[in-house]
Amino acid sequence: PAAGRTFNKPLTLLRHQRGQLGATPFPCPECGKAFAVASRMVEHQRVHTGERPFACAVCGKAFAKSSNLVEHQTLH
Repeated sequence: PAAGRTFNKPLTLLRHQRGQLGATPFPCPECGKAFAVASRMVEHQRVHTGERPFACAVCGKAFAKSSNLVEHQTLH
């Protein structure tokens, strides 16, 4: 365990380790903001592109993050 914690996914452990070290090897090519994991940088890039690939099947509202769609769906 890292610092007394356990992780159920290798990516979660890697993200934690990089965060502890301050390692952010994935910079956004648009603004330079850097991330510990490439997928977080890709998610961040939607701020610049306006892409919203996660749409609600009920009302059509679209979101940049899948977690925001999941939260929204609890309203229906």
